[in-house]
Amino acid sequence: MQRRDILKLVGGGAVISAASLAGFASTRNPKKALSPWAQAGQYEEVRRFALSYAILAPNPHNRQPWMADLVGEHEIHIYRDLDKNLPETDPFDRQLTIGMGCFLEALTVAAAQKNYRAETQLFPNQNEDYVARIILKAEARLAGTDGDLFSVFQDRRSCKEPFADIELEPRHAKALSAFGDVYTRARAVDRLKTISWDAFLVEYETERTLKESVDLMRIGKSEINATPDGIDLGGPLLEMLSFIGNLTPETLMDPKSAAYQQGRDIYEKMLKSTPAYILLKTQGNTRANQIAAGRQWLRLNLMATYLGVSLHPVSQALQEYSEMKPLNQAIQTSFARKGETIQMFGRLGYGPKTPPAPRWGVEAKLI
Repeated sequence: MQRRDILKLVGGGAVISAASLAGFASTRNPKKALSPWAQAGQYEEVRRFALSYAILAPNPHNRQPWMADLVGEHEIHIYRDLDKNLPETDPFDRQLTIGMGCFLEALTVAAAQKNYRAETQLFPNQNEDYVARIILKAEARLAGTDGDLFSVFQDRRSCKEPFADIELEPRHAKALSAFGDVYTRARAVDRLKTISWDAFLVEYETERTLKESVDLMRIGKSEINATPDGIDLGGPLLEMLSFIGNLTPETLMDPKSAAYQQGRDIYEKMLKSTPAYILLKTQGNTRANQIAAGRQWLRLNLMATYLGVSLHPVSQALQEYSEMKPLNQAIQTSFARKGETIQMFGRLGYGPKTPPAPRWGVEAKLI
């Protein structure tokens, strides 16, 4: 935002010099919460090496629900932390399970760089929390598999910004269609754009679903470093607004507040500046289907990064609570064939470079 907007938001009662603002801004980086991105690959032991990449996987509300138990010398048991559930927006844990699929695929891709194949058994005892038993087996000449994807692992982002007003290049659409159905024609794009915006409004204007997100918001450097999961709201401007009381959980929940209205306006601008979409679908909707969708989403995200394409999940319309049911039915009816379930809904385009999301480190995720 421009300086006049900052002064307006703080009431115009203070003059802030550019030097002071720059000095304050330089201290607002939550380095501790972002350090796992730089530390990926720094472990010699193959399981920790693979996990150091897996913890960077995309996941709903940045809950990072994974836990790992290192068993023996080559085994990893992967669990989903049920305390990270999203009961309002993900009542059947479908999205969280997809996030676990992203995690498993990231681990698999990383282990291969050390010449280890991840032999994976899903839900070994049929319990929801015990997601996978993995045995790493040495296998010659695996290193270099998915090398292009692995080379951009630490550059992967979910770009929650407006995209440039240009069409998705046909060569990029063709490459990404290997991972899901890509939509670039105006009629389909307009329909999906409307669905994504309407679904955002349902989640935003339903008090209990909005509160679930607000309760997970970490405002400012201290909160982000202390709890590097959930939704981070960082940077000098947001910290200033928080300090003066303009940005608080209460204002974010209040439809009459400037913070609430700004949140709505930011998302409207972002969602409506989208030239293309991608839908990931599965035949059926079992837990195994959901894990497979997560694996595919991780690979899609890495390929988009490699190609220089921005990707942002906008899967609110796929959520399964009662208020979202009409839009869920609308997108499934319009874009899925008989027997298919749309598992992921993403924006595609060309957006700005964005910073990484905060993460818990490997050691915090070991049982």
